[in-house]
Amino acid sequence: MTMEKNGPVDVKINVENGDENGVVEMQPLQTDIDNAEPERGGERRHQGSRLAYRIDDVPPWYLCIFLGLQHYLTMFGGTLSIPLLLSTHLCIGDNFLATSQILSTILFISGISTFLQTTFGVRLPILQGGTFAFLTPTIAILNLPQWKCPDKIIGGPPTSLPCFPNDVNSTTVSATDAAYTYDADYVTLVVSNLTNVTNSLNGSTLSAYSEEWKPRMREIQGAIMVASCFQVLCGFGGIVGVLIRFIGPLSIAPTITLVGLALIKPAALHASKQWGIAVLTMALILLFSQYLRNINVPFYVWNKQRGCYVKRYRFFTIFPVILAICIAWTICAILTVTGVFTDDKNVPSYDARTDARIKVLEEAPWFWFPLPGQWGMPTVSVAAVLGMMSGVLASMIESVGDYYACARISEAPPPPIHAVNRGIGVEGICCILAGLWGSGNGTTSYSENIGAIGITKVGSRRVLQYCSAILIVFGVFGKFGALFTTIPEPVVGGVLCVMFGMISAVGVSNLQYVDMNSSRNLCIFGFCIFCGLMIPSWLRDNPNAINTGNSDVDEILTVLLTNSMFVGGFLGIILDNTIPGTKAERGLLEWQRHITDSSNSTASEESLKTYDFPIGMSIVKKWKFTRYLPFCPTFIFGRQRRD
Repeated sequence: MTMEKNGPVDVKINVENGDENGVVEMQPLQTDIDNAEPERGGERRHQGSRLAYRIDDVPPWYLCIFLGLQHYLTMFGGTLSIPLLLSTHLCIGDNFLATSQILSTILFISGISTFLQTTFGVRLPILQGGTFAFLTPTIAILNLPQWKCPDKIIGGPPTSLPCFPNDVNSTTVSATDAAYTYDADYVTLVVSNLTNVTNSLNGSTLSAYSEEWKPRMREIQGAIMVASCFQVLCGFGGIVGVLIRFIGPLSIAPTITLVGLALIKPAALHASKQWGIAVLTMALILLFSQYLRNINVPFYVWNKQRGCYVKRYRFFTIFPVILAICIAWTICAILTVTGVFTDDKNVPSYDARTDARIKVLEEAPWFWFPLPGQWGMPTVSVAAVLGMMSGVLASMIESVGDYYACARISEAPPPPIHAVNRGIGVEGICCILAGLWGSGNGTTSYSENIGAIGITKVGSRRVLQYCSAILIVFGVFGKFGALFTTIPEPVVGGVLCVMFGMISAVGVSNLQYVDMNSSRNLCIFGFCIFCGLMIPSWLRDNPNAINTGNSDVDEILTVLLTNSMFVGGFLGIILDNTIPGTKAERGLLEWQRHITDSSNSTASEESLKTYDFPIGMSIVKKWKFTRYLPFCPTFIFGRQRRD
């Protein structure tokens, strides 16, 4: 017998168990999820579930590809902005091919990280990608005197190039116009109307502004790799639970808020190239993501059961950034063709032209496979590692919250402590891989894609595994990365303004769990924000203010104190844990309840198998010592035990 209630549900009537009033028990038919055919054109409804596919379900392969591509597009807007921001501080200059290769590396590593996390890590349908939490310490490191970009000197043809190091044997330059940069180590030539400029410098050929950025990238690589070892230790060592006891909303709020506020200057720098286009991009993002968020757009779809029919999606909610970029990019192309934007490279609005960087499409290979150590051997300094630790800690805290949010929205049981530990540990390993490959950034969980699960009603882990394959494919497709580096700078600036504003707002939103009528809490938050902005700003204006007599100590203090996220977060942790206040006043009770969803924490033993290893569980259960490993499903502390 088939009855319909909130969609078709197959039931069998158990007459033998009917009560004396003749009421019969109806039980769902048990089917093999992995082998079941999808119902209603690819949607498979569970009894009492809002999702078409839950975490362990396997949708058809074609649906996995489509939904995986959708997750990719959702995360792409945020990912794209990372290499474009890094390029300025890495001194990449006009080497857009290098920027496209960094973008390809980020996509490639994001694909590997997503597969590792969904398969062996926390095993939730959660996407891994680049994070803004690493940008603030990265900028602080690259602002050290030895990493600042050399000034470019533009002028007429010099009769000779001065100030070459002694080991330059000979120099021959013949050009009608030349530009060059110089620092204590080398001269970089940027010469127009000249195809060959060779100088014997340490046995190598001096090239046009091509190697300037690589030493800086190697310094960031080493800092990320070493700092991420702390994350691996916290995860697989089970230290995450201990750290969270001391980190509450008043510690997290200033830390995350300052991530966005500290990036005001880079966002304004990009937007100022052409404010009209930047404002248009901001307006389009706000229009799609806010004003039109409840509009259901009809699309024609087809399947064997129903044929061709109309289905409605909240299209603007899913792709607000991509839509805004495409429209603003198209308008820039029209204004470029019609000659509205100047072709004078010395005018800032030139960067609004769509052909300003078009040469990179010709230079980029069709396929480019990222390799470990592709920029050279990573370098390590104590100051850079300690500075990057603040980004690692902020990323860890954000990811723990994302795990529980993802479990809630995908209708999985709240992750037990072993799954959280394993997720943080795998995330640390992925950050080490990101440093080894040279993405210039780490990896973290993407909150945007958690929201996409609620929109698509598909919480299947398999979809994110398909998405990881899509990320890897686009990462090795060189022309793809090159195409998106040609996006006009003011368009990028408009995107950054909205995104950094959202990051700051997300940080402030953590205060909803705190009693903001308390003068204690107001004082802590206000003081942390003010110091987090004031101290780094003053030190940047006075770079030699710290002088302890030890250059290494000076460098460490400079990196830490010019990192606004570290200053605000460190003060927040110290003040929140030392100034007297009740747990309710500090927001700890409500915040912990929100993160762990303790009101709905009862989960069956069967459902907790979601977090088991994909293979080898029979062996793990035989080994008794695994009960004492914080990352094993048999871990006996802090989880529901299985007999």
